[in-house]
Amino acid sequence: MVTLIRTLADHSDDVNCCAFSSSLLATCSLDKTVHLYSLNDFNELPYSPLKCHTYAVHCCCFSPSGHVLASCSTDGTTVLWNTQTGHILAVLNQPSGSPVRVCRFSPDSTYLVSGAADGTVVSWNMQTYKLFRCGSVKDGSLVACAFSPNGSIFVTGSSCGDLTVWDDKMRCLHSEKAHDLGITCCDFSSQPISGFELKYKCTLSGHCAPVLSCAFSYDGQMLVSGSVDKSVIVYEPNTGSILHTLTHHTRYVTTCAFAPNILLLATGSMDKTVNIWQFDMKAHCQAGRPEDEPKHFIEDWSEEEVSLWLCAQGLKDLVGIFKMNNIDGKELLNLTKESLTDDLKIESLGLRSKVLRKIEELKVKVESLSSGIPDEFLCPITRELMKEPVIASDGYSYEKEAIESWISKKKRTSPMTNLVLPSLVLTPNRTLKMAIDRWLETHQK
Repeated sequence: MVTLIRTLADHSDDVNCCAFSSSLLATCSLDKTVHLYSLNDFNELPYSPLKCHTYAVHCCCFSPSGHVLASCSTDGTTVLWNTQTGHILAVLNQPSGSPVRVCRFSPDSTYLVSGAADGTVVSWNMQTYKLFRCGSVKDGSLVACAFSPNGSIFVTGSSCGDLTVWDDKMRCLHSEKAHDLGITCCDFSSQPISGFELKYKCTLSGHCAPVLSCAFSYDGQMLVSGSVDKSVIVYEPNTGSILHTLTHHTRYVTTCAFAPNILLLATGSMDKTVNIWQFDMKAHCQAGRPEDEPKHFIEDWSEEEVSLWLCAQGLKDLVGIFKMNNIDGKELLNLTKESLTDDLKIESLGLRSKVLRKIEELKVKVESLSSGIPDEFLCPITRELMKEPVIASDGYSYEKEAIESWISKKKRTSPMTNLVLPSLVLTPNRTLKMAIDRWLETHQK
C-alpha cells in the first residue's frame, strides 16, 4: 500500500530534482530556487527558499551527513549550502562555464562530482572546495551521475546514451552505449559490490513514454521510475515485477527520490508540485500488490501475480484454486461464469459474482488504456471518459457525479492531493467538455 501524504506546491515552475537527507527534503526548479523542508511535518524551513542561482537549477543533493547541500544550474555553477543556516559555503564554477546538469557527493563526502552540458565532469575536493580532477566524454551532455555504495567508482550518463564508469581518481574504466537514446538518470542499489564489471541484467518495462528519472530505495528492495507518461512505477528489481503505479501528477514526472532510512518517496513534476508518498511497511515486506496495478500488463501477469491480485481484492481463499488451475493473467481475463462453476468448482454464487465483477473492472481498465483516450479526458477518480466534467477547488477536473460522491464520502479532501478542499463549489469545465465532444466525433463511429 502506498499513500500520498503531502503535496508541496511552492515552486512557480517545473520541478527538476528532489533529494532527501535523514531529516530534510530539498527540491529545485526552473524557477532558479531551492526549497528545504523538514521531514517531521514537511513544513518549509524559515530560511527557505535558497536563492543564488541566476538560471534554472537542474539538480540538488545532500552530503551523506546532511550538513551540506549542493545545487547546480544553467548558470555554470554548483553552489554549496549550509543546511543548518541556509548560508552559502562556496560557489564552484565549472571550468568551461558550461551549464551544470548534475552533481553528486561521494559516499565519504570527500568529493563532489559535477557534470556539464559540454560533456565535462569535474571532481571537487570538499575539504578545500578546490578542483581535484577533470574529465570529459566525447559526445553529448552529462545529465546523470551516481556513486557506487563504497565510493570506489562512479558512473555518468550522457544525452547520447553513453554510460561511462570512472574510478575515484577520475580515470575512465569503461564506456559503452547503454541506450539508443539519451540517458536521463542512473542510480546504484545499496547492495555492496566487489570489483568492477558492467554487465547487462534486465530491462524493466511499464511506461508508455520516455523515462526521466529512477532511484533505488535505501534497502535496495524497490526501484522507482518517473516518466513523460505522467506516472511513477515502483518495481521489485530482482524479478522486474511491478509493485505499484502512481498516477497523481498531471504532467511529466521529472524526478523521484527515496529517503535514506525510511520508506518515504518524493516525486517531482513539470506540474510544479512534489508529491510525498508513504509505503506501508507490512505490505512492503509481504510484497503485496495494490489495486492500482498497471492495466496494460494484466495479460502478462504470472500465476503468482494473479495470486497477489486476488489477495488485494479480498479473495485470498481462491488463491489455491487458481494456482491449481494455472490461472495466469491471460486466463484471468477470459474467465466466465461457466468456467468459474464448471472448471474451478467455485460453488458460492456470491463469490463467483465478486470474481466476475473484479475481472470486469480489469477489462474496463484495459479497454480504457488501449483505446487511446487522452489521459486528461479521463476522470481521476473513475478513470473513465468524462461526460460532465467539473473543476473542483483543487484545480483538477472530475466527472461531476464522481466528485460529488467522493465529497459526500470523504468529506472535503481532494482526490488528487489529499489536502482539504478550500471550497465545495464545482464549476462546469465547458472547455474540456467541448474538447471531449470533438474527440468523440473524430474517434467514434
